[in-house]
Formats: sequence, C-alpha cells, structure tokens
Amino acid sequence: SLKLPNGVTYHAGTYQDRLGKLQEHLRQLSILFRKLRLVYDKCNENCAGLDPIPIEQLIPYVEEDGSKHDDRGAASQLRFASEEKREIMEVNKKLKQKNQQLKQIMDQLRNLIWDINAMLAMRN
Repeated sequence: SLKLPNGVTYHAGTYQDRLGKLQEHLRQLSILFRKLRLVYDKCNENCAGLDPIPIEQLIPYVEEDGSKHDDRGAASQLRFASEEKREIMEVNKKLKQKNQQLKQIMDQLRNLIWDINAMLAMRN
C-alpha cells in the first residue's frame, strides 16, 4: 500500500484487478470488432452486383407520389378510427339510455311491491 499525494491509498491488488478487467473488456471489444468487420465484408460481398441507388432517392420527399399514397393511407386510417370512435360513442349513448329505462322500471316495480306489501299489512 502506497499513499498517493492526493490522499488516496494505492493497493497493488486493486490495480491488478482493474487492469485485468480492462484488458478483458479490450479483448472482448476487439473480438466484437472482428465480427463486425466480417459482417461488413459479407454485406459488401452480397451487395457488390447491385446498382448503387442515389441517396436522394432514399429520402422521402413531400412532392413524390409515394408519400402522397402514404398520406392517403394515414388519412384513411384516421377516418376509420374516427368512424369507429363515433360508433362506440353511439353505442355508449344507447347503453346509457337503456340503463336509465331499466332503472325506472326497477323503481316502479319497487314502488309497486311496496304498495302491495302495505295493502297486505293493512288487511291483516
């Protein structure tokens, strides 16, 4: 153990551990870069016979017909979603109305049963 000027105690064992870990990481990185190089070479080999595509064609522009079709597709999806939402809202509205009707019927039946029970109690 050595005391460094900044006040940190230096341990040779800790240094060796850190150095070993660093070397292991560097070895793993070199292996991964070799694998990456193999993949890159294989891709270049497979694409060697293809015609190069200009970069401008890879970027979608608003003026192109292809993007207009995409906009139409998105618009149709949006329209479909809005129609579906409207239908769901209509079904929910009808369901609320039916629930209110059922509640009224239940209240009427409750009142009728109450009246019948009151009449039976008065008869006895």
